[in-house]
Amino acid sequence: MKQLKEQLSTLFDKYLDEFKEINEYIYNNPEIGKQEFKACEILSNTLKKYGFETTVNYANIPTAFLGKFSSGKNGPKIAILAEYDALPEIGHGCGHNIFGVTSIATGILLKEVMQDTIGEILVIGTPAEETFGAKVEMAELGIFDDIDIAMAVHPTGESHKRSGSSQAMEAIQFTFKGKTAHAAASPHEGINALDGVITLFNSINALRQQTLETSRIHGIISNGGEAANIIPDLAVANFYVRAKTLSYLKELVEKVKNCAKGAALATGTTLEIENYETSFANLVTNKKLSEIYEKNLKLQGVTEIGDGGSSGSTDMGDVSHCCPTIHPHFPLTKAHLIGHSVEFANATIQPEAYIGMKEATLAMALTAMDIFNNKDLLAEIKTEFINNKNL
Repeated sequence: MKQLKEQLSTLFDKYLDEFKEINEYIYNNPEIGKQEFKACEILSNTLKKYGFETTVNYANIPTAFLGKFSSGKNGPKIAILAEYDALPEIGHGCGHNIFGVTSIATGILLKEVMQDTIGEILVIGTPAEETFGAKVEMAELGIFDDIDIAMAVHPTGESHKRSGSSQAMEAIQFTFKGKTAHAAASPHEGINALDGVITLFNSINALRQQTLETSRIHGIISNGGEAANIIPDLAVANFYVRAKTLSYLKELVEKVKNCAKGAALATGTTLEIENYETSFANLVTNKKLSEIYEKNLKLQGVTEIGDGGSSGSTDMGDVSHCCPTIHPHFPLTKAHLIGHSVEFANATIQPEAYIGMKEATLAMALTAMDIFNNKDLLAEIKTEFINNKNL
């Protein structure tokens, strides 16, 4: 395995200038979810250049792609997932530019070293993780059902972090409707939609004491009226509701919706409830697969590996309910970084970032080779997945 590690390291260094160019191109051309046409094109074309069979508009998603390489039938199918969407205004503040390049780099290196290995590599471009979450749609289509393992590694600061967990999430929009009136001359003739939203916030704040500590409910008023002297006939609140498991999320969402219904009843408004973004399942890390990845980080001399813990929400959670999955993190810098910031985006193109990227790329490639060459190991990973299916 040390010899293979050295071979992969040499290959990474060989292609590094090209990886840097692609990373900086995506960084300099940030595209929000569903609009990542430039990123999709350069990532998929690079895979095609190195011998992958590529498909764009994958799963009928215009900015999704599939890169496939098979060295023989009846071997394990390993998926490396790529993200490349940016954030509004601050560009790649979540680092998805280097995320996407790390994923295709892993596929390219794997193809180079598996001539005598039977298996299939799938590099899947998954758009819009920040918003509608293409992996959710792909999971619903059954794309991950016949995949043996799935991996993706996200950039962060400080140190490598193990694959942890993420929260199941539902994005809910509450629209209250009332009746306009002059706020000073005839307020009694109006029905105040903003009162409905404010009552909703107060009801949710009262609910918090009776929720699990691991849950999160946070929202904004996206429309609160047009002028202070007009009773608003329309007010809108957008909320994220998060929980550690899908089962508790369902319970909590029902309570939040009841808060809204009560607010509408109390204020005489009418209420519409809808999802404004895609809901995500919780991430269930396959511990055995995570152990193998961590072993392959240590093989490279990495000694500092932190706990991933529970963080936000990601559509990788939906993948983890379809097949054994890990979603660890690699460091862009040893300094602390705040996610979704300009500083985070800038860190993705600094020389230090490519150290962590190389370690993550080699660890994923080595993990894939472990699985390609060890049927018992794959069986153990799958047994754990089946046992944890309902978590």
